[in-house]
Amino acid sequence: MKYPVLVLRNNDDKNYLLSVVDLPGCQVKAATIDEGFLLLNVAMISHLNILVEYGEKVPQAKTIEEHMLLSTAASPIWAMLDFDIVPYMGKSHKINVTLPELLIKKIDDRVAKSSNYKTRSGFIAMACLTELANTKHN
Repeated sequence: MKYPVLVLRNNDDKNYLLSVVDLPGCQVKAATIDEGFLLLNVAMISHLNILVEYGEKVPQAKTIEEHMLLSTAASPIWAMLDFDIVPYMGKSHKINVTLPELLIKKIDDRVAKSSNYKTRSGFIAMACLTELANTKHN
């Protein structure tokens, strides 16, 4: 899932504050933006592990535009962090899915050629999450 990240420069301390605004409290300070994204990945893992531990759902990411309308930050920088939330969605269950052979071949080809997906199931899970995110109001 792609999460908007608010990046704010603190000129006094000469560092950056990076916040995943859809995960309240998930933020880091860093000397550089690149370092901030590395730290933010670690922070998100911890944050999502805590949510799972307490039985909370992983919040759905809003768009940058939605956040921009609500933001009062002076001179914000917006970025996207692509984060695999599937491991934090609960225990996996095996299901039987019937798909056309050509579609399965296309999925397998994409998984084989892309480092974004480790398995066919992971690809299908991300496709489902994307579709669910696109139909928020249904």
